[in-house]
Amino acid sequence: MKNRNVLYMVQLALMVAVTLLMALTPLGYIKTPILSVTLLTVPVAVAAILLGPIGGMVCGIAFGMTSFVNALMGTGSVLLMGLLEINPFYTFVVAVVARALVGLFTGLIFKGLYKKEATKGFSYYVAAFACPLLNTCLFMGFLMLLFFHAPAIVAVAEKAGTTNPLVIVTTMVGVQGAIEAVVCGIAASAIGRVVHGVLLKNGSLAAAA
Repeated sequence: MKNRNVLYMVQLALMVAVTLLMALTPLGYIKTPILSVTLLTVPVAVAAILLGPIGGMVCGIAFGMTSFVNALMGTGSVLLMGLLEINPFYTFVVAVVARALVGLFTGLIFKGLYKKEATKGFSYYVAAFACPLLNTCLFMGFLMLLFFHAPAIVAVAEKAGTTNPLVIVTTMVGVQGAIEAVVCGIAASAIGRVVHGVLLKNGSLAAAA
């Protein structure tokens, strides 16, 4: 059991390292004037598949912290930097808590589907595509819940030619969510299934299969 726990921690540390590496290089984000379309849901989804809900949540926290720290340093998305000036705590919730829940829910989805023989085969694909969709929905959900009437959101809406923030946010959800779902979903499902199979075959899968 002790060796299994050590193996789990090593694998988790590797996935967090991959997440941080992507976050600190151009591999992690596709920058836009308003939001950063992120590819960091790939390691989060893979971690959720390999290491379960807790592993996914930890990598989600690492993902969210990089986003939050980038905003603090003035190198993040314009939106997050604007929100940071309004309410740092709420910005932390939007950037970090939302991403922690993304990893947790992705792990729960995979775990639930993988346990059943009828759904085991496509559990990788459902979890992988759910991860970026959850990221978009939870990020925007918290954003609207906490900042709907914030000047930064209203300004973005007005810049886009509408007085309703929900319109511009819905548009961003559609565009960003579609890009992330396709790119991250395909990559994460392929990587997750292959690595999960290899680790399971050689007995190196630390999380419960």
